[in-house]
Amino acid sequence: MMQASEIQKRFTHLQQSIEQASQTCHADATLPKDLVECVDQLDQQSASAKKVMASKDQDRMRQWVDDLERIGNSAEKACERGANINAKIKKAVSSVHAELQDLKKQLH
Repeated sequence: MMQASEIQKRFTHLQQSIEQASQTCHADATLPKDLVECVDQLDQQSASAKKVMASKDQDRMRQWVDDLERIGNSAEKACERGANINAKIKKAVSSVHAELQDLKKQLH
């Protein structure tokens, strides 16, 4: 199991990555609605990271990451379905999803 300090570091980095993906998506008004909604959900959920970390509840942390990973998967699929989505947005969404998958593996 990961140490609490390492989990905190990963959560902080993940929040920054999600925020960056959100800003990138909101800068492009032509994106499909389902993609923007997924990224917004990621952004909203990531805001609860401090509460999740403060709980020091490993099960809650795992559930939080599992939930985010599912949303990240939906966002990545929305990217794949969308036409004319630029590479920067695809990379941002894919990067967040990959980070979530990696963290999920390490927490389980």
